[in-house]
Amino acid sequence: MFTGLVQNLAKVREIVPQEPGVRLVIEDAPTARGAAIGDSIAINGCCLTVVAVDEDCLAFEAGPETMQRTTFGQLRVGDHVNIETSLRVGDALGGHYVTGHIDAVGTVDRRQDDAEWSTFWINLPQELSRQLASKGSIAIEGVSLTLVDVEDERFSVALIPHTLQLTTLGSKRAGDRVNLETDVLAKYVERQLQWEKR
Repeated sequence: MFTGLVQNLAKVREIVPQEPGVRLVIEDAPTARGAAIGDSIAINGCCLTVVAVDEDCLAFEAGPETMQRTTFGQLRVGDHVNIETSLRVGDALGGHYVTGHIDAVGTVDRRQDDAEWSTFWINLPQELSRQLASKGSIAIEGVSLTLVDVEDERFSVALIPHTLQLTTLGSKRAGDRVNLETDVLAKYVERQLQWEKR
């Protein structure tokens, strides 16, 4: 589990094909110093397992399912990614419960900048919009955000300067694809309602 509070902007050092998946090598000295093989770490919101630690770098393996359901296929060496270590019992929960299981890839429909602040409109599959509510939570690229407006096939979020500066969201533009994870509590509510309709 994660909180959606990004700890660092890390850098993609290597992308090594390993059929049918890839090996991702991510450079982030602070995270690498405290990591061990087997740890769960979120990269752009996707929970991955550390398979190797080498000084300032961490290695992960991403299989076909992960590559199909995330934006990892568009990553290039030198790109920055959001990184967050897993939540430990007793840690403060500053964001919301984030599982690291990406539900879908959305697309930035519109970005409205107002000085150092921004509002993003993001398109998503219509079936996921049932799990969204204004003032509820969503994770975008692993960043815990509050929903502003929710429509049938898109939603908006307001981004403060701090978030724009310290996460990959600051570089996103209309047309860019982003990893989305809806609130886990909303998933359970929707599932319960489906059972009650039977």
